[in-house]
Amino acid sequence: MKAVAKQTGKKEICANRKAFHEYFVLERYEAGIELAGTEVKSVRAGQVNLKDSFCTVKDGELFVRGMHISPYEHGNIFNKDPVRPRRLLMHKREIIKLNSRIMQDGVALVPLSLYFKDSRVKLELGLCKGKKLHDKRDSEADRQSKRDIDRVMKERNYR
Repeated sequence: MKAVAKQTGKKEICANRKAFHEYFVLERYEAGIELAGTEVKSVRAGQVNLKDSFCTVKDGELFVRGMHISPYEHGNIFNKDPVRPRRLLMHKREIIKLNSRIMQDGVALVPLSLYFKDSRVKLELGLCKGKKLHDKRDSEADRQSKRDIDRVMKERNYR
């Protein structure tokens, strides 16, 4: 029998940058994701989009909806629907805890990034609270001022 070398480390596939603009991230969680074989091949090729995705709890199971995994070009009848709901793998007590937080606090469960961790596909979830328009403006102003400060510091250190 042939031994297969196991990958180690963490390699990011894609990130949901829009989530950081739209939400305050309160807590982060890691979940496994249930994928078909051709979907894993598409994920390895980086054909994933998390832009408008969100998570729901139904019958004690956690699902990610709106995540787009493009069909694998060499797959034929085995390709799945690109935006089908996919089950996330977490412990039951974690799902119950998350569900109670979502129902009470008015927060959302949003996918933040998709990555490989030791050859397994993992999804980083964020327990998020929505930003108001003035919060988005404040964070944009902070980011701009930090950029300006860094630019000035770089100019003065090199001259």
